[in-house]
Amino acid sequence: MKKELRDRAEALAAQLTLEEKIGMIHGAELFATQGVERLGIPPLRMSDSTMGVRQDFEPDSWKAIGHNNDFVTYLPCCSALAATWNRKLAGEAGSVLGAEARGRGKDVILGPGINIKRSPLCGRNFEYFSEDPYLTGELAAPFIQGVQQWDVAACVKHFAVNNQETERLWVDVDVDEDVLREIYLPAFYEAVKAGGALMIMGAYNRLYGEHCCQSDFLLRKVLREEWDYDGVIVSDWGGVHDTRLAALSELDIEMSVTSDFDQYKLAEPLKKLVETGEIPEERVDEKVIHILMLMMRLHMLGGERKRGCYNTEEHRQTVLYAARESVVLLKNEKGHLPLNPEKCHRILVVGDNGDCTHANGGGSGEIKALYEITPLMGIQKLLGGNCQVDFAPGYCRDRVYAGSDEDGDGKVSAANWQETSLENGGGLVKVQKEDEASRQQRRILRQQAVKLAASKEYDQVIFVGGLNHDQDSEGSDRPDMKLPYEQDELICELLKVRPDMITVLQGGSSVEMGQWIDQAHSLVWCWYAGMEGGTALAEVLFGKVNPSGKLPESFYKSHRDCSAHCVGEFPGGDKVRYGEGVFVGYRYLDSFGIEPDFCFGHGLSYTEFSYGEARLEEKEGEQPGTVFVTCEIVNVGERTGKETIQVYLRQRVRDKKAPYQTLAGFEKVELAPGEKKKIWIRLHGNGKDREIALGSSSRDIRKVIG
Repeated sequence: MKKELRDRAEALAAQLTLEEKIGMIHGAELFATQGVERLGIPPLRMSDSTMGVRQDFEPDSWKAIGHNNDFVTYLPCCSALAATWNRKLAGEAGSVLGAEARGRGKDVILGPGINIKRSPLCGRNFEYFSEDPYLTGELAAPFIQGVQQWDVAACVKHFAVNNQETERLWVDVDVDEDVLREIYLPAFYEAVKAGGALMIMGAYNRLYGEHCCQSDFLLRKVLREEWDYDGVIVSDWGGVHDTRLAALSELDIEMSVTSDFDQYKLAEPLKKLVETGEIPEERVDEKVIHILMLMMRLHMLGGERKRGCYNTEEHRQTVLYAARESVVLLKNEKGHLPLNPEKCHRILVVGDNGDCTHANGGGSGEIKALYEITPLMGIQKLLGGNCQVDFAPGYCRDRVYAGSDEDGDGKVSAANWQETSLENGGGLVKVQKEDEASRQQRRILRQQAVKLAASKEYDQVIFVGGLNHDQDSEGSDRPDMKLPYEQDELICELLKVRPDMITVLQGGSSVEMGQWIDQAHSLVWCWYAGMEGGTALAEVLFGKVNPSGKLPESFYKSHRDCSAHCVGEFPGGDKVRYGEGVFVGYRYLDSFGIEPDFCFGHGLSYTEFSYGEARLEEKEGEQPGTVFVTCEIVNVGERTGKETIQVYLRQRVRDKKAPYQTLAGFEKVELAPGEKKKIWIRLHGNGKDREIALGSSSRDIRKVIG
């Protein structure tokens, strides 16, 4: 099949002039290449992102066209999907994205992002799945398959080790190759082999001195030769720096953020080098052949192509299901949750995030959402008119912290951030500026909120805070894990007057909680969970939905407990050394006995589950030698709920050069009260000479085999 496809592509490429071929391998618009009309070859049209199809821009400027036909379904971010630990749901979310991309006339959706969460401070963590390569690959593969069933290519990004925004265009990653292959490449391998990703985007940064978008090691040795990849490789926008290196590399398409399309490295500069014989035309041919093969796979060159659709009721339902399963119940010490809606007559919601929408921020993840249900709206629409829901913002943002409002006059420049995204190394550590006007305003808002919370009028107080896209954003990293806008002080004061307050935090990565975590009896974490995020949160708070989310990453007490900071370097200088090696996330914490606030895989339920005897078995109909872990799970509580059973491979004899335990399998199961099921979990990795541990999290192990 591959040979037949390639033969057809070669025959078509042979009919092209050099100028036509050059036009196909670089941007002719900000999100499209050039087609060849005389041969029926269309442009290749691309769009961001994983959370939805981005709004349309003018072909040669970052100015939104401004029509009303590009509103779309807003999906949960990758971190939220990872928190579901649900492969099927990840595939369904991918299908929504693929259908909407195709419905909008796109050929490629620029996602998902599958870089490992090496540090909680990376500004793009919300776009990524997990700190664990196995979990990332297991959810990314069905997501990709879901996208591509709609004749749309998923473009997996950013290949590879793109783990920070600071100096992202030039920082040179120094990581041992065995670490690279154990931690940072496996999810990409799964995306290619299991997911069948038709396109891969190179990263901005350098690896071993080479820019990733023109890296011989990554693109030729690993991707083409070792993984036998014949899909299209595209640069990140502005990720190509050298015409000769890019031409001789396995990169197929160069894209950038500027409108001088003919001056891109793979445009006129390359054409001149080919005409003078300095670059063989065969290098251009190979790139064109890959593009034509992609177009054939997407039925762009004849045949019936799926038309797609967007903003359908079915899509909104899928987004709601995903949002529900992404909510993580972190603490419920006194069983205060779920709240009884019949006993709530007046509720106070405190916190800017309670009434804040997030779809339109975050860099290339920004979405022009058809709508977005905030937590406040979700609570109000669930409770209806018999309960009065009041709102107090409690805090405000710094006026000089968002957008490009550097002078603090409240006005944000109309220019798209992407126009200047290649300046200053492509990114920096974003430090909150001192702004006395904002501090004074927050003092007033804090006093107002605490006074209201202290009154006897409210049956319940719910705080909704956390991060927003001032912190979780492309182009910048956080300086630390502290909650912005003096939220710690606000939470502490609120808990003094309302010890029963429900605390809800939102964000794409963990935050410090040390000032108040011991006083907070109930704590819920939600992510950027899409257009129905507020609905899902309200349903969890009031017991309409039993929470089943599990953390796909460790929630550190401080970033100084993260191995990237205390052992390795982050963000580094011209070079960043991954000195922590394979000890990333829970691999580090569990190996060296460091306590997080909440461990990898943690997430509570409103019911309880019992684990029976665990065994190793082979399953009828499966390939001989495939090992499964089996266990009987019983819901011993009073509510229907879902449990994610996690399998870890543990060392029997301690080797300090290797992690104590690694995730090797998981399965999510739904059980009614009293119901029991035998679950089968395929064991990933070599269980020989290892203990096999089953549990509800990395630190809540219920059964051990061996």
